[in-house]
Amino acid sequence: MSAEIEEHRVLYRPVLSDEGLDPTRPVSARDEFGDPRELNIAGEYPLTIKVDDAEVVTLMTLGTYPEKLTLGYLRNQRLIDDINEIAEVRVDWDRETADVLTTHGDGIVDLHEKISKRTVTSGCGQGTIFSCTLDKLYDTRLPRVEIRQSTIYALLKTINSYNEIYRAARAVHGCALCKGSRILYFI
Repeated sequence: MSAEIEEHRVLYRPVLSDEGLDPTRPVSARDEFGDPRELNIAGEYPLTIKVDDAEVVTLMTLGTYPEKLTLGYLRNQRLIDDINEIAEVRVDWDRETADVLTTHGDGIVDLHEKISKRTVTSGCGQGTIFSCTLDKLYDTRLPRVEIRQSTIYALLKTINSYNEIYRAARAVHGCALCKGSRILYFI
C-alpha cells in the first residue's frame, strides 16, 4: 500500500459513549492555621469493565476518558487483540460500569481461564496483571529505538503545559503518548 493511500485510510473505531468526568472537584477545607480555603481535589471512581455482560475487572479512575481507558486496559492485558472485535463501549456512571459489546456478541474467548490467575503489582498504588498478560509479555520483542537527550528535554518542557490536573489539585501524574518530541495524546 502506498504511503499516500495509507495516509488517507480510514481506521475502524467502535462506537464510544462520551461520559468523561471532570478529574477534579472543588472542596472547602481548613489550612494548617485553621483558615478556610477553597481547593480542588482529584477524585477517583470505581469503573467495572464488562464484556458482553461478563465482568472482567473493576478499575479506579479519575474518569476523564473512561471509554479509552476501557479499550486500553483490554488491549494492554491482551484480552482483545483487534479493535475490530469491539462494536461499542458504553459507560454508565450511575451503575459504575463500562459495558463493552463485541461485534460477534460472544465475549472474550476463554475469559474465565485468562483472568483466573492474578499477579498483584506495585507502582503507583497497586495493580493486577492477569496470567494471560504475563504469558504474552515475555514473548513480546520491541524494536530498538534511539532517543536523543534533547528530545527528552523538549518533551519534559512541553509536558508541563499539559498537566492541568496536577496544577489544579497538586496531585496525580500524567501519561503521554509521544512520537519524537511531539505529544500525540496526554492523560
